[in-house]
Amino acid sequence: MPADASLLAARLLLAFLFLVSGFSALRDMAGATGYFSSLGFPAPSFVAWATCLFELAAGGLIVLGFGTRATALLLAAFSVAAGFIGHYGQGGEDATLAFMHSQALMKDVAIAGGFLALAVAGAGAWSVDARRRR
Repeated sequence: MPADASLLAARLLLAFLFLVSGFSALRDMAGATGYFSSLGFPAPSFVAWATCLFELAAGGLIVLGFGTRATALLLAAFSVAAGFIGHYGQGGEDATLAFMHSQALMKDVAIAGGFLALAVAGAGAWSVDARRRR
C-alpha cells in the first residue's frame, strides 16, 4: 500500500474511535456525565461536554488532515491521560473487571503510539495539510 494511502487509512481508523465516542456522549450526555461523576471529577457535566466536543473536533481534524501533527500530539496525550484516569487500578477485587480495565489501559497507550507515529509522519498527500503547503 502506498504511503499516502496508509496515512489516510491510519487517520481514518484512529479518528473513528474518537468520532464514535464523541457522538455516543452527545446522544447520552447523562450517561457521560454519570461516568465522569463516578471517577470523582468536579463539574462532571462540564467535563463530559468538554470531552465530547474535544473528541468530535479532534477526530474531525484528523480525518481532514488539518493541523495533523499538533492534533495527533494532543490526542496522544489525551489517550494516555484517559487510560490512566479511567482504567489504571480499576476493577477492585473483581478479576474479570480488573483484567478488562488493564486491557483498556493498554489499548489507550497503543492508540497514543499510533498518534505519535502520525505526528512524526504527518497527514500525507491526501490531506488539507498537504494542500495548504502547495
